[in-house]
Amino acid sequence: MRTGRGTLSVAAGLVLVALASVGYVLPPAFDPPPLKADPAFQSIPAQPGGELRPVVAADPVRSEEISIPAEAQRLEGTLRLPVTPGRHPAMVFVSGSGNGSRTEFTPQAEFLAKAGVATIAFDKRTVGYNFRDRDFGLLADDALRMVEYLRTRPEVDPARVGIWAVSEGGWVAPIAAAKSSAVGFMVLVSSPNVSPLRQVAWALNEQLLRLRAPIGARDLLTRAMGGVGFDFLRYDAMPALSQVKQPVLAFYGTTDPSIPFVESTKALITAMHKAGNDDYTIRFMGNGDHAMRVKGGPFTKGYLETLANWIKGLPGTARPAVHMAGATPVQRFEASDVPAAPWYAGGTMLGLTICLAAVGYVAGPVAAVLVRLRHRNHTPAETNARLWPPIRRRLSRMAWAALGLLVSVVAFITLLVMFSVNQAGAWPAVLAGWLVVRLLAVLMLIQEVTAVAAYVSALREGLQPSRWQHVTVGGVLGGTGLLLVAAAYYGLFSFPW
Repeated sequence: MRTGRGTLSVAAGLVLVALASVGYVLPPAFDPPPLKADPAFQSIPAQPGGELRPVVAADPVRSEEISIPAEAQRLEGTLRLPVTPGRHPAMVFVSGSGNGSRTEFTPQAEFLAKAGVATIAFDKRTVGYNFRDRDFGLLADDALRMVEYLRTRPEVDPARVGIWAVSEGGWVAPIAAAKSSAVGFMVLVSSPNVSPLRQVAWALNEQLLRLRAPIGARDLLTRAMGGVGFDFLRYDAMPALSQVKQPVLAFYGTTDPSIPFVESTKALITAMHKAGNDDYTIRFMGNGDHAMRVKGGPFTKGYLETLANWIKGLPGTARPAVHMAGATPVQRFEASDVPAAPWYAGGTMLGLTICLAAVGYVAGPVAAVLVRLRHRNHTPAETNARLWPPIRRRLSRMAWAALGLLVSVVAFITLLVMFSVNQAGAWPAVLAGWLVVRLLAVLMLIQEVTAVAAYVSALREGLQPSRWQHVTVGGVLGGTGLLLVAAAYYGLFSFPW
């Protein structure tokens, strides 16, 4: 007896509704609300002209390669010194996330050195810093070692040695400044000042909006983020930032898709008030991206001049005429936190689910090999020869569909990461990738339902499966079931598409 297509369609539809409900009912939910307009950010004055006065960057420069001992390794860097006589202000560059090569700071370091500011750019440590484990205090100690080294140089004014930090470095530099009075000033570029998880979630939402990606793509990624158990993602920047007494200069680009610059600014101002520090300057640079460049090209207008004039003018420039100035920043949504995933949806459980599914898929072939090796096959040959091959082909297609789904999800996430850097013409590819992922998930669901129906029908027609065939059917159907539930949790069956 064969199951009719109408019955199969109804069964598949009911299973689809049930799986879609899983995505809606189970936590955590992530839906950042629009950021309420703040009048203080809608009437920002223009940047004072004195900060933008031209800087003559033509002094001769001398470079030295340095190697500083640090915890568990040595830190390699490049020191650039103005050759002009006298003691000069100096600054240490602290990189953002990633490998942090000193070469990324070469244009700024050379400009400042030619303008009369000594600089050190150094390679980020490789011991104690990786994708999973990030000790911001350890990175702050590295920056302090560079500060102390600069203070020993006869060409440097020890009272005017500071730290420049970008992005992730915005969680590092305040620790160093709060820890040591040797830090004379602090420059923050695209500093989040909120937790890493809030910053990443905001950046993800903003970039997906710019890519015109479906809302389900955001839910997929944020649920995956909620299952990541990296401690540093929930780091609280405020305690260290609230202890900074030194002059602070902060830059934010108004086209930066990676930093919630309005909330980051509010957090910085709150911290300065807690510290009793009125020596802070916040400048919003028009058309500036995350690195203060215009679409990854030249630096935004006025950035290098403001930086050099502020450093060279200390301590007089520490207390500006206006704390906030520049272009008008527009932040659309709040930087909401991503709730931690429940125990059954954490990274460990997801990995276990995939492993169990993989075991289920290989259990059948392994059992078949063992049967052949032992020369044991007591099933009725004629009936099984007719009924088993179609079922085996269905199970094989299910395994390939499951593999295709996993690969497509990884490829889709990679696609989003790539297009978050260069978004030109990206949205058709993003929509196509999302459609492929959803269709593969639905295909796997249909295969599960039809395979169960075919197996039941075969049993009614006289199929007498052997032990290894039982293992094959149970393994593939069970493994696919686990993957379907996981896909449902990550919203692959939710509506709207």
